[in-house]
Amino acid sequence: MLGLEMVVVLGVALVACGALARRYPIAPAVLLVLVGVLLGFVPHLRQAQLPPEVVLLLFLPALLYWESLTTSLREIRNNLRAVVLTSTALVVATAAAVAAAAHGLGLEWGPAWVLGAALAPTDATAVGVLARDLPRRTVTVLRAESLINDGTALVIYGLAVGVTVGEEHLTGWHVTWLLALAYGGGVLAGALIGLVSWQLRRRMDDSMLESIAMLVTPFAAFLLADAVHASGVLAVVVCGLFMSQVAPRITNAVTRQIVLPFWALSTTVLSSALFVLVGLSAQSAFRGLDSTSTLRALVDVLAVTAVVIGVRWVWVYTTPYLIRLLDRRPAQRLRRVPARQRTVSAVAGFRGSVSLAAVLAVPHKLNSGALFPGRDLMVLITCGVILLSLLQALLLPSVVRYARLPVDTSVAEELQFADEYTLDAAIGALEATAAELGSGERVVERVRHELDKQRKLVAAGNAEDDPVVQHDDEYTSLSLALIGRRREALLELRDEQRIDDIVLRRVQARLDIEEVRFLRANPLE
Repeated sequence: MLGLEMVVVLGVALVACGALARRYPIAPAVLLVLVGVLLGFVPHLRQAQLPPEVVLLLFLPALLYWESLTTSLREIRNNLRAVVLTSTALVVATAAAVAAAAHGLGLEWGPAWVLGAALAPTDATAVGVLARDLPRRTVTVLRAESLINDGTALVIYGLAVGVTVGEEHLTGWHVTWLLALAYGGGVLAGALIGLVSWQLRRRMDDSMLESIAMLVTPFAAFLLADAVHASGVLAVVVCGLFMSQVAPRITNAVTRQIVLPFWALSTTVLSSALFVLVGLSAQSAFRGLDSTSTLRALVDVLAVTAVVIGVRWVWVYTTPYLIRLLDRRPAQRLRRVPARQRTVSAVAGFRGSVSLAAVLAVPHKLNSGALFPGRDLMVLITCGVILLSLLQALLLPSVVRYARLPVDTSVAEELQFADEYTLDAAIGALEATAAELGSGERVVERVRHELDKQRKLVAAGNAEDDPVVQHDDEYTSLSLALIGRRREALLELRDEQRIDDIVLRRVQARLDIEEVRFLRANPLE
């Protein structure tokens, strides 16, 4: 019954934390971690744990794939240098700094590097909470960094674990080969699975089958990369970015109505479960600590957290000036970010599921049969760093105000342009398309009237005092009210046994589609 109890508890926690986050300026991730900590005080529930392999092989591909599908490839290309540097050089610098600090605190070099690699990558899911509050460029760079840096960190992690347990030998050529294999193999594996998925899905005319194919895709990419000892993380990201470009041409509206809500809901539940797991693991790590005192462990947590956060701040406020010295092109000057605005990127270095899964996957014993040195302390430090880094989210509203970020109207402007362009294209093709389909004159005039009305509404923008907008608001309100009346009448028919439940659901589905169309045109705040 433990599994069922955890499902219910997790569901209640999701609803409660989501409601609190809407009411108060607290990130849901912080609340969910706190829930996990509190659950650890319940003896029966504290037994609930996920194997780290489940997080790395099941949760991570799904979360990364969805993040890759919903990010902006154009912005990644425009900020490629920043993304590459933060997802490689910053990861190595963070891992090295944490390893040095951990060694200074008493860990051997091998375990210290394992800890550094586990704590080096930022978390894509945690960074996603910023999407609504920051300019598109800032959010895209942060999300792209968190998507790609997992691959770099896991290569360092695998090497550090292998050397510590006695399976790997550290040489320059060996490290270079592992990095080349991880990145090259990951890119090729992701591209190959993306091509296969694209060719399969373009030949499918069944929306349910295409949805299943989409569901399998990230796991196939991860599996193929892992089979050749390449980066499964990078394979999933590359596959997701590729599919984000080709899927709009091959996916129909019915399929999108199925898969988009499913993926949004699934990834929300998965990421929330991981944050609860962080809290549970932190509680468990405190109870299982036996290699040092609790006070000393708390000092170690604070010290390592300071290093993790400090390295990011140093990076954010040094590398831009080095780039400016080396690259003085006018185009580069236009992309410079003022120092005050970079505080947001400095604060947004959250840690999360990858760090937790990596440290929990550390073997308990070496090849010699001895216990892995300091494993219990490493787990506790990782959980503490994750929790303290997430607490930075509480500072974000104040940091955003301090940063004085410029108002980003680019998305709204492009949305306006896209609406105008597509409507103009439809109006321009109306006569030729009507002739091709053999449409009657009355049908053509009806469609032309609808397109002209939409075009005027788009041109008016969101001006509330515009007569066109006022007329559309009144039209929408009346239409929604009448849809509600139709739904009441439909329920009356069912309650009076004049129609069957099957008929009710089919008519209700059509009414729902019509209602959603109005609500999306005028989204509720």
